[in-house]
Formats: sequence, structure tokens, C-alpha cells
Amino acid sequence: MLRTILLLTASNIFMTFAWYGNLKNTEMPLWKAILISWGIAFFEYCLMVPANRFGFNNGINGFQLKITQEVITLTVFAFFAVFYLKEPFKMQYLISFALLIGAVYFMFKK
Repeated sequence: MLRTILLLTASNIFMTFAWYGNLKNTEMPLWKAILISWGIAFFEYCLMVPANRFGFNNGINGFQLKITQEVITLTVFAFFAVFYLKEPFKMQYLISFALLIGAVYFMFKK
């Protein structure tokens, strides 16, 4: 499980930069931003596919993988938005994250 979470986290760091990194430079032509994003996304897939495979082969089902991935995505994005995009973190985001963590808890509850 730890290997899956670490790979999902690394994958989501690449994904976040691929999808949202271009927002710091909106002067860049869109075609160029798309090509750079595709290049970054390649590394996301190189980590995401093995993460899902390892997790699935170790007893994590597809629903559990997806919910876990979403929580990791939002956690990575929160750090990205605050530290890279310099956006404020509001209490409503924290409450939303808490509810998603609750979703993970119920997803894995036997």
C-alpha cells in the first residue's frame, strides 16, 4: 500500500504541474503550453500506471484506488495552489478535504 501511495503522490505532482503549471505564464501560446503539458504528463503516466497495478495486485480494488488518488490529487493541489500559485487556503477547502478523507475511511471500512 505504501508503494502505491508514494507512486500516486509522485504521479500527482507531475499531473498538477502538467495541468496547472501553465497558469503562471498565460502569455505563452496555448499550443506551446499544451505540448509542454503533454511532455510532463508522460512522467505522470509512467508513475500512475504502475501505482494502480501494484495497488490492484495487492488487494486494493478500483474504487479504492480512485478515491485514494482523488484525495492525494487534492492534497498535492492544495500545496501547489498555496505555494506555487500563491492562492489563499480557506476554511471551506479544509472542510471539503475532511469530508473526502471521510470518504476514504468508508471506502476501506470492512
